[in-house]
Amino acid sequence: MFTASIYIIACSLRNRLRVRLRRLREPRYLLGAIAGIAYFYFTVFNRFARTGNARITREGRQVPPVGPQGVLQAGGPIMGLALLVLAALAWLLPATSTLLEFTEPEVQFLFPAPVSRRALLVYRIVRSQVALLFGALISGIFVPATTIAPRLRFAAGIWVLFVTIRVYFAGVTLARARLTSASGAARRVAWTPVVVILGAAGVVGTALTRAFLTQPMGNAREVFTGFSAALTTGMAGTILLPFTMLTRPLLTSGTEYVTALVASAAIMVAATLWLVRSDAAFPETAIASAERRAERKAKGGAATPTARATGWTLAASGSAEGVFLWKNAMQMVRNPRGITLFRYVVPLVLTVVAMSAAMMSGNRARGGAAVFCLMAVGIAGFATLLGPQVVRTDLRDDLRHLEVLKTWPLRPAAVIRGEMLWNGLLITGVAWTAVICAAIFSAAAFPQLSMLWRSSLSLTALLLAPALVFGQLTVHNATAVLFPAWIPLGNARPRGLDMMGQRLLLLAGVLITLAIFMLPGAIVGGVLWFAFSRFIGAAVLVPGAAICLGIVAIEVLAITEVLGPAYERLDLTGIERPE
Repeated sequence: MFTASIYIIACSLRNRLRVRLRRLREPRYLLGAIAGIAYFYFTVFNRFARTGNARITREGRQVPPVGPQGVLQAGGPIMGLALLVLAALAWLLPATSTLLEFTEPEVQFLFPAPVSRRALLVYRIVRSQVALLFGALISGIFVPATTIAPRLRFAAGIWVLFVTIRVYFAGVTLARARLTSASGAARRVAWTPVVVILGAAGVVGTALTRAFLTQPMGNAREVFTGFSAALTTGMAGTILLPFTMLTRPLLTSGTEYVTALVASAAIMVAATLWLVRSDAAFPETAIASAERRAERKAKGGAATPTARATGWTLAASGSAEGVFLWKNAMQMVRNPRGITLFRYVVPLVLTVVAMSAAMMSGNRARGGAAVFCLMAVGIAGFATLLGPQVVRTDLRDDLRHLEVLKTWPLRPAAVIRGEMLWNGLLITGVAWTAVICAAIFSAAAFPQLSMLWRSSLSLTALLLAPALVFGQLTVHNATAVLFPAWIPLGNARPRGLDMMGQRLLLLAGVLITLAIFMLPGAIVGGVLWFAFSRFIGAAVLVPGAAICLGIVAIEVLAITEVLGPAYERLDLTGIERPE
């Protein structure tokens, strides 16, 4: 079966390469390939030459490059903690491993074949190595070094880590299927790793809480050092040892690297053996995964929502925008991942923020508060600038159902605005929550700023967040109307250098258009600053942000009205549907 797996992989790669080369005859794929090649040249290969020249100092002395090893060495225990958290979440979240998903041809030809279940598992593991090796090599390319050896070492270490994570999640998927087995012995065996991993997470969490409450932490460096010490001593250090061993090849070199790589590879082999020996529930899990894959393909890559009772009923009358707001909200909530987000993740985040604020205020842990503030600022920035790119429950997703949408007697502008509404409210809510958290901890992170400046900046961020979010959503949905062939349908993420180039071009277009969106409001805000900052100081930022928000709202309304005729002319044949 191993030889057959290699043959199938080789033929698949050859055919995929032929398809990719053949479609370069279309301008959008050719432009995407050019953009992808240019991106790799300027960000990777051209950087190598600059890095080599930068090693020569002004005095002409050779200095070694500053790599990430020092930072990673100090953060090794924290990386192990992150892996432990992922291992625990794998049992709690209702996600399934893609390693067990077979394509339709694989189901038709391999399942009836005289092949054992373990051989099929080995086939899937071997088949997944192509993507994992490619990801590891790409990660190694971006390591800031001037020679090939550090990049190869990092690529080998990250490949072992990727394989272990992939195999572990597949093993969790198989074990989760036996948690409700009719056999008591099977249930006890299935529940044992759940109890062990959750107990380990509880012990490590207790050690972190004790260190946080008993040690004064005045700055971010003390927080980092205190957490690292708590994670390397006592029972917590013993529990985290397998997880830190997986990350150790990323932090070492020389003979120590060989030892670390062998230890991490042993953990990878142990996880693989656990997966291969957990093949009792494999047929049912594989068939269910194949059915879900076929359903997603038939629906354009979107997950099938589950019909369940909700507390929000659509009114018998109202605006067209409200219809799409309700539809997109129900589509996300009825998705298993969506209901998990609203039921567990959001309350957990709010509880953690409240408890952290209480503990840090009582312990005077300014360092911890500063870390939380910076994390909240990063989350707010990510949600505002990249959230509209990630969350796609709008016209980009509903292009799959365009033949149905165009039969509804609704104004095209109302359809476009309604499609954006739920995404905009959701992303804005996440950004606002992060901004409020940052404001709570801002005194510790930015003690040099006065209360007036911190309050003004927080209110300004609250006002500018919806402007940035809805401005980007307008551009994304305008692209779906004007250039529908460039938009992947549903949750599909096409791969390839040309598709990566297309996404880069779209992202550049979104950022440029967003800057044009915000320019009038920025001009008005600048005029207000020069006119009134000497009288009211930082408080002038708030009315400037409010005016900018109003200008962007007018622009969004005007653009959606202009897009109406283009939506009416939208042709079903202009949408590239998955085969």
